[in-house]
Amino acid sequence: MGDKVGVFICHCGGNISKYINMEELTKYALTLENVPVAENYIFMCSEAGQDLIKDKIAEYNLDRVVVASCSPKFHEPTFRRTLQETGLNPYYLAMANIREHCSFPHSDEPDKALQKAKDLVRGAVARAKTLEPIEKKKQIMNKDVLVVGAGIAGIQASLDLADAGFKVYLVEKDASIGGNMPKVLKTFPTDDCAMCTVSPKMNEVAAHKNIEILSYAELRECNGSMGNFEVVVEKKARLVDERKCVGCGDCMAKCPSKTADDYNQIGQRKAIYIPFPNALPKVATIDTSVCLQITKGKCGVCKKICPADAVDYEQKSQMVKLNVGAIIVATGYKEYDPSIKGNYGYGRYPNIITQMQLARMMDPNGPTEGKIIRPSDNKEPKRIVMVQCMGSRDDKPTGRKYCSRVCCMIALKHANLLKRDCIKDSQIDICYMDIRAFGKGYEEYYQRVQDLGVRLTRGRPGEIIGTDDGSNNLIVRVEDTFTKEFKEIESEMVVLSCATDPSDGTKEVAKVLGIATDDGGFIKEFHPKLRPVDTSVEGIFVAGAAQGPKDIPDAVAQASGAAARTMALLSSDIAEISLDKALVNKEECKGCDICEKTCPFDAITMVDLPEGRKAVVSEALCHGCGMCAANCPTGAMQLRHYKDNQVLAEVGALIGSH
Repeated sequence: MGDKVGVFICHCGGNISKYINMEELTKYALTLENVPVAENYIFMCSEAGQDLIKDKIAEYNLDRVVVASCSPKFHEPTFRRTLQETGLNPYYLAMANIREHCSFPHSDEPDKALQKAKDLVRGAVARAKTLEPIEKKKQIMNKDVLVVGAGIAGIQASLDLADAGFKVYLVEKDASIGGNMPKVLKTFPTDDCAMCTVSPKMNEVAAHKNIEILSYAELRECNGSMGNFEVVVEKKARLVDERKCVGCGDCMAKCPSKTADDYNQIGQRKAIYIPFPNALPKVATIDTSVCLQITKGKCGVCKKICPADAVDYEQKSQMVKLNVGAIIVATGYKEYDPSIKGNYGYGRYPNIITQMQLARMMDPNGPTEGKIIRPSDNKEPKRIVMVQCMGSRDDKPTGRKYCSRVCCMIALKHANLLKRDCIKDSQIDICYMDIRAFGKGYEEYYQRVQDLGVRLTRGRPGEIIGTDDGSNNLIVRVEDTFTKEFKEIESEMVVLSCATDPSDGTKEVAKVLGIATDDGGFIKEFHPKLRPVDTSVEGIFVAGAAQGPKDIPDAVAQASGAAARTMALLSSDIAEISLDKALVNKEECKGCDICEKTCPFDAITMVDLPEGRKAVVSEALCHGCGMCAANCPTGAMQLRHYKDNQVLAEVGALIGSH
């Protein structure tokens, strides 16, 4: 038991002290048993604040430390390092969150906020007395890196790491690397050719001696911990030998089977396909769901015609096992499915398309060879309406609460390209809630689009309906919130600026890696300000739109940030793994296997020992979530730093006398 507990209370620059009486809270802390010293300071996390803690530890020979401040997510690592520098075990620290739990929610009730802060400090002191030392396990640091997702963020992170001398395994679930960037034609605000930007990067990745590309592959398993992750990647069967295929396209020309073109999102592609002309690897892939040879056992045209004898209907998927020291998740994004919103008519009216479909129309290598045409009759539309926030900033169950950030600029870019290059005599209307031109050069771009005569109506349309005259035109019904005027805008084609969703597979990747996702399904960063590229699992980082909607410059910058964090981690030859994980008391364990069944990370196995059937915890796999301890009926399973006696000591103090 800790004999001497020091209490250190932070003003948080006024965030706490503005609502809680610091002097009274400090005096109260000194009345608690085993507390010889209590101090308050404006910024306890600062160098001066940390020095204050160190000085008092030495002066009073403290055994334990309580810091009453902000959330432990902010500065628990900071204060643990402070203790470690004095020779104390870093786990002799208990924190009381009096900012998020007291001053923020109870700012209008300072007396109650103070009382609650006293309660939390009292509970933290009681818990601190019971804390035990926790050591770290050391293992050799594996220097290889796994990057999941080969869009522009995954590519940039891979190149940064490979140029620094690290071996990189770049895994991409689609048939080609590149992600969404090759689809968008131009990039704002400079209107640079997207393919001209990303294609050299793709080629650089393919040629780099330190990068191994695993395309048409998916992450299936991940075990271990920082410095030594053991992963299994399924390299799916293309039914085409990558070593033989030369990408000539003869097979595609003769294939009789067609299906929806998931790359262009307009028209159809063949059952055997190469996604786009600059695909890498430029290797054909057979879609087994529509291939007649696979589904009906009759056809085989592609195999007969292939000059390289590359088609192999018997090819099987391969499970590739890799050992890496760190992982970067860069799984990217996809467009929100607008058919969910029935009032906008997508899927019901043929002349309603998405911005990505419009981008594919604009591409000379796209499905319409650069011609802007209405899907209903292949005619060039002269009146086009763009609808913003399709699914974004929408708190309905079918919507997304967040702003997707890039949609405004995508609409402005396409309006600019339509008026300047494609249909110069067209009339473009944009219905918007707010134009968010937030980046460098974006506001100027916004102004240029207005100068071209693009009309902007501030208001979210209520519905889109078809006309009754057989023209396949559309009526967009919207209220202008500036003029309070109700409008019915007739158009020949409507373009929806859809919300940004996490890509298909992001949820599955997060589950395999054991990392957290946010309410939108994106990978959740450890801390949005202090650790924006770290995840909830040490040694796993996030980059690009996998973390949330962002434009290309931000995705690239974050990818380089994730690569830099990875390099810093791998710069050490030894990985130190904290053992604040599950622990089994074998004497109490009855071998019921409830813990094994409830563990989400497969870290617990039942083993027949001389003393009977017992649970055994793999420290490499355990994430310290506490599920096993919460479900153990005998109390044999405990979580270090949150053992039953430690938690109960805090709870007992909280419900005790004031």
